[in-house]
Amino acid sequence: MKIIKRNGAEEQFDPEKIRIAVEKANCAVDEKYRMTALQIERITRNVEISCEDLGRSPAVEEIQDLVEKAIMSHGAFEVAKQYITYRYTRSLARQTNTTDDRILSLIECNNEEVKQENANKNPTVNAVQRDYMAGEISKDITRRILLPQDVVQAHEAGIIHFHDSDYFAQHMHNCDLVNLEDMLQNGTVISGTLIEKPHSFSTACNIATQIIAQVASNQYGGQSISLTHLAPFVQVSREKIRKTVEKEMEIFGIQAGEEQISQVVEARLREEVARGVQTIQYQVVTLMTTNGQAPFITVFMYLNEARNEQEKKDLAMIIEETLRQRYEGVKNEAGVWITPAFPKLIYVLEEDNVREGTPYWYLTRMAAQCTAKRMVPDFISEKKMLELKVDKNGEGHCYTCMGCRSFLTPYVDPETNQPKYYGRFNQGVVTINLVDVALSSERDVTKFWKIFDERLELCHKALMCRHERLKGTLSDAAPILWQYGALARLPKGEPIDKLLYGGYSTISLGYAGLYECVKYMTGRSHTDAEAKPFALAVMQHMNDACKGWKAQHNIDFSLYGTPLESTTYKFSKCLQNRFGIIPGITDKSYITNSYHVHVTEEIDAFTKLAFEAEFQQLSPGGAISYVEVPNMQQNIDAVLELMQFIYDNIMYAELNTKSDYCQVCGFDGEIEIQDDDGKLVWVCPQCGNTDQSKMNVARRTCGYIGTQYWNQGRTQEIKDRVLHL
Repeated sequence: MKIIKRNGAEEQFDPEKIRIAVEKANCAVDEKYRMTALQIERITRNVEISCEDLGRSPAVEEIQDLVEKAIMSHGAFEVAKQYITYRYTRSLARQTNTTDDRILSLIECNNEEVKQENANKNPTVNAVQRDYMAGEISKDITRRILLPQDVVQAHEAGIIHFHDSDYFAQHMHNCDLVNLEDMLQNGTVISGTLIEKPHSFSTACNIATQIIAQVASNQYGGQSISLTHLAPFVQVSREKIRKTVEKEMEIFGIQAGEEQISQVVEARLREEVARGVQTIQYQVVTLMTTNGQAPFITVFMYLNEARNEQEKKDLAMIIEETLRQRYEGVKNEAGVWITPAFPKLIYVLEEDNVREGTPYWYLTRMAAQCTAKRMVPDFISEKKMLELKVDKNGEGHCYTCMGCRSFLTPYVDPETNQPKYYGRFNQGVVTINLVDVALSSERDVTKFWKIFDERLELCHKALMCRHERLKGTLSDAAPILWQYGALARLPKGEPIDKLLYGGYSTISLGYAGLYECVKYMTGRSHTDAEAKPFALAVMQHMNDACKGWKAQHNIDFSLYGTPLESTTYKFSKCLQNRFGIIPGITDKSYITNSYHVHVTEEIDAFTKLAFEAEFQQLSPGGAISYVEVPNMQQNIDAVLELMQFIYDNIMYAELNTKSDYCQVCGFDGEIEIQDDDGKLVWVCPQCGNTDQSKMNVARRTCGYIGTQYWNQGRTQEIKDRVLHL
């Protein structure tokens, strides 16, 4: 069994250290209060068993808490007092250098917590280390200076989670819906250089990747662009290529008819579209932004977003090429085709493509083949979104999320009375731990709602800290965002304040662990008909809170189904520390994402999607549902059936499959997770390889695909997933 030291490094569990520490405390008290050697041995063994029961690597602080409780359970209160005093003295001595220790452990690559914090960041790389080092400083300043102590204490106790505190010291926001159309059509400025409207599709793609990189370096969340904004440049290239072909014909004295010329033009145009799409695919996966990772970018594919039939056909050509290239994948360092993490793709299901015989059915079939092999695209139902995203004029809208799942609320520009989505953003997220609310209530329903309101008010306070941190930010802080079109075109020196109010941007109340919350309070899963009303009441209560805050501040608070990549593990550990191991509630190293059905619950794909659709509707600030499926590459018709079900029943969903490769033996299948002395490790089933640097593993963890590795909580969650099909 391993333990996690205070600096994040991993070490073998040694019960002898517990025995020695208790003996020292024992010897420091008067002889009449001392314990016997047998009692000390029992305490040591009890703590060891408790650590093993956790099913994960305990932190040093957790072990010391267990020691305190074990000493007191033996009635040795004077010894316990001495042990607590020693801990406190050592804690004071450490306060001056805790941040230093964590930074040094980062540099030496032995900080296990950081290694597993983000599934798309490699902490051995200098650029990533630099970002993490800055993050440690930011977190330290945030804890000591920038946040109220009750918010800090609640965050550290896992009662709430104040997301991205490693960026909070700077005036940065969460995620964006980039106005690529404005930047390409009207020009932009990158690093002080004027970038004018491109004169070809391939140039537009190249500029788009530069914009993506610049945006990613000036915020900390995900971003999205639409392929529709690139579609007009297909016609620009078509006209340019036609002139070239006609000139070539003239030079060579060739008399060609219109049909022949058009065939040559379209053939060359497709080659350019292929080059442009390849530029986006390869640039995105090879770019490294200032935070040491590829941009968290989502690419939106929505045919009905085109403004005319020709543009729609050109957009279809881009989508076709995007799906084709993504199906192929990218080559790893060994030259083997693998599944890349980015860009994330979203394909909109609509009347023109959702059924056989519709004009763009061929694209939908390609999307089904691609998702069966590469886990993308994910799917948005135009039908359901138009029903759910209705603006004040009564009009429904279909648009992409910002990054993996964060959705803007409907907004009508007061100056034009027209809907606006591109160029908007999210200010930040604070998540409430619903499991902690339930456990704190001790199943007293009246007490539950009282505690719930107290915790929501704490989240409100924390969210206003996020808002106030952005308030007063000058447009000069991120020119690409605020001055040159990605989000706005404000003058230099102007604060961004007007973009923070009136619904232009959103700010998100996240939530986690609805399943465990309901299970504890009712004794049943929220999929049970008797427990579901309570689950829906919890969701509605959070929506009502957001509505009240919005009225109070004129800020668009919105309920958000938190992805919980690393926070799921943190919340689980905190719950175990506060409440112990409760079967079915805190006995895992993770808690359930948002409203999702628990990963171990046996349920078929169609039932799961239909059930979660009702909860997704109550997460207007963002949510995504998934179904876990086996290898579906030989059963595309079943994938298409699922996609058609999504179109009719749920706004946003994805299929999770496996896409792994062992570089040692060439195994192309599912890399397994096995227990190794209390630690979950990835193992090739063919050759037994456990070297993570010599395997490619791709798993969906938070809406994005992760391609590095995950903390023990998330790894257990992945291991526990059951198939829904």
